[in-house]
Amino acid sequence: MGALRARIDALDARLIALLAERSTLIDRAAQIKAQVGLPARIDARVEEVAALARRRAVQAGLDPDLAEGLWRLMMEHFIAQEDAQLGGSHGGTAD
Repeated sequence: MGALRARIDALDARLIALLAERSTLIDRAAQIKAQVGLPARIDARVEEVAALARRRAVQAGLDPDLAEGLWRLMMEHFIAQEDAQLGGSHGGTAD
């Protein structure tokens, strides 16, 4: 059991590193959105990413409901992160 827990902990560390990398990319996206006048939330993109998470989960043998739920939670966090960088007034629902 100890070896399995160590592998899980190592995987968790990799997941954290990947999320940190995604956060950095979101910061860059916010900069670009500010330059071109886009809102933090673009509903069509949110739905595209959620659908992609579901498809990839199915392909990987993961519960697609779990993947979609996690991605929606993650997207809401990152949309709020972008919105804060955009001054909090760009959280519209542009498609």
